[in-house]
Amino acid sequence: MSLQETIREWQQENAGRIPEEKRAIMQEATEGLIESGITEQALAVGDEAPDFVLSTPQDHPVSLSALLAEGPVVLNFFRGAWCPYCNMELKALDAIVPAVRARGAELVSISPNLPEKSAAFLAENPFSFDVLCDPDNQVARTYGLVFSLPESLIAVYRDLGIDLPAFDGNDRWELPMPATYIVGQDGRIAGGFVHADYTRRMEPADILSTLASLDSTETS
Repeated sequence: MSLQETIREWQQENAGRIPEEKRAIMQEATEGLIESGITEQALAVGDEAPDFVLSTPQDHPVSLSALLAEGPVVLNFFRGAWCPYCNMELKALDAIVPAVRARGAELVSISPNLPEKSAAFLAENPFSFDVLCDPDNQVARTYGLVFSLPESLIAVYRDLGIDLPAFDGNDRWELPMPATYIVGQDGRIAGGFVHADYTRRMEPADILSTLASLDSTETS
């Protein structure tokens, strides 16, 4: 089953959990974000991936340049531990880590969640890749992914018990668009997926396909 099929199945099973009027506000906010053209500001294939140093919840620093010194990098940005779509995506990514590493690459995931929130999440979900903390979306901002939630959506999130200030340690009510980039050892983005609709994610099979193409190009 593809990741998008898993997401659609989850949506069908949980369709009644959120009142219709709240779903309508959420859909309207998503459509507004799509129409804003925000994805055009995000980094794309051919762009140089900005270097960064971020830490794991255990305060272990990880830099993109150090990872690239060893091989290509699959760089995943997600909204937070509270997001069910992100949870499904991270589990799907975890399943392909052996195949990613077989290609000589590494996978890391980034969220704006506080270290303690990420640590609690990872205690229940011991993924085999690093999840890094991006305070105030500093790195996601350099990739052109960050947006502010409209007041109508903030009200819905509050009603649903989604407390972004508690998760992220600030009151900005900002999120990164979910994004996945495959960065070659030359530091340039060789493939990726960014979408203003948070229910859309890059298929793991497409990640592996891009890595295979990159491996073929680099060894030819």
